[in-house]
Parts: sequence; structure tokens; C-alpha cells
Amino acid sequence: MESETNTMRVEVAYARPDEQLIIPLEVPVSASIEEVIASSGICEKFPEIDLNQQKVGVFGALKKLEDSLREGDRVEIYRKLIIDPKQARKNRLAKKKEKGE
Repeated sequence: MESETNTMRVEVAYARPDEQLIIPLEVPVSASIEEVIASSGICEKFPEIDLNQQKVGVFGALKKLEDSLREGDRVEIYRKLIIDPKQARKNRLAKKKEKGE
């Protein structure tokens, strides 16, 4: 719930295969996704984050950096895919066929 001070609580999340981090923050209700990410300091912790290249979202729904947030939202910074999911499935199927499964 929005507090009397015109702030809201949100989280910023980023995950790598070896580590994940969720940072809780209290920010102005007018803060954009980009401002919240900057306030979190997460880009300093994970220097590979490039907001010009990586997509962001809220609870799995893609958003733009200039979009606003609501109380309780979790901003997620998505990593680039290493391989297309369709190609990964094809590769797994080919391996199974090689093994005779």
C-alpha cells in the first residue's frame, strides 16, 4: 500500500546462473523503471548489465525503462539468451537420438 510520504516499496531483481540478487527499495511513486534500477545500485554489482541491450519487465511482463511502477512491483532485468529456445530443444532431441533413447 502506498505510504503517506508518496513513496512505494518495490524490488529490483537480476539473476545469473551462479548468483541472483533481489534488492528491496523504497522509492518515490513517480519513479520510472530506469530510475529505480539506478537507485538500486545493481548495475555496479553486476557490471555486465547493459540497459541499452537487455530487456526489463515487471513480474515477467516486458516493460520500457520509462514506464512507471506500482507498490510491490518487482523490476526484473533479463539476461540475453545464450541460445534460441527452439534451437536448444532441437539440440536436446538430437542428443537423445544419438544415444538411442
